[in-house]
Amino acid sequence: MRRVPLSTGVELAVQDAGHGETVVLLHAWGETHRSFDGLTPLLPGSLRLVVPDQRGVGESGKPAAGYSLRDAGEDVVALLDALAIDSCWLLGTSSGGYIAQQVAVAHPERVSGLVLVGAPSDLQGPVPEALARALASFQDPVTRDDIRAVGGVIPVRTPVPESFLEDQETSALSIPRTVWIAGIEGLVTAAPPLRSGTIAVPTLILWGADDDILPPSQAQELAAAIDGSRLAIYQETGHLVLWERPERVAADAAAFIAANASGHPADTRQEKGSPP
Repeated sequence: MRRVPLSTGVELAVQDAGHGETVVLLHAWGETHRSFDGLTPLLPGSLRLVVPDQRGVGESGKPAAGYSLRDAGEDVVALLDALAIDSCWLLGTSSGGYIAQQVAVAHPERVSGLVLVGAPSDLQGPVPEALARALASFQDPVTRDDIRAVGGVIPVRTPVPESFLEDQETSALSIPRTVWIAGIEGLVTAAPPLRSGTIAVPTLILWGADDDILPPSQAQELAAAIDGSRLAIYQETGHLVLWERPERVAADAAAFIAANASGHPADTRQEKGSPP
């Protein structure tokens, strides 16, 4: 990874590989770029994949402030500026998809399309009680037991390789306690992006039928609010769609990007599943 200084005052550690249509991958709160380890090898070499550690995590800078949803979106745009990328696809998982929506609303000219993987439409409100309890018990520095407590609130519904889970846990140890707390506060206090603007780019929404973190109404709300979007619901899949179904996410995302980048829009009808 290389460190890229941004105009927003932070340096981000970034993986940047491949040539062709650019896709910026945005990880969720409490994760690092390592959350895409199961996905990136499955995506075609015809894509340029830009995979940053966001502000405060992994090998990126860890300033004391700047953890609002707006800040996260402005970091993405500043990264595009620093890498001389005029426009790109954004693939965001969970709250990374919330950030992607923020960028698409605030800077539509910079976004070619979206792939929203288990992404919310609205996170406003109090932190869920179980998650608040887990965060309140966090040590400083954060321990593996702390991270496992959060993992217990956001369970994996489909078997995932133990090595992958261990890597995610190890990577999460790079996140300071203050960033865990500031990050979640920045998400739940932010105005949902789709309440302040519209998204008019090709959008693929991938959702787990057994998501017990976000209500299914949020998938429908995203699909209804983004004109022409495509919703694919994966059966026997929880909130961690990216972790549980990397092969299906890769296949569906690659096909959708290729179809829309070539000027032949993919089928935008909502559906209850996607090809195995």
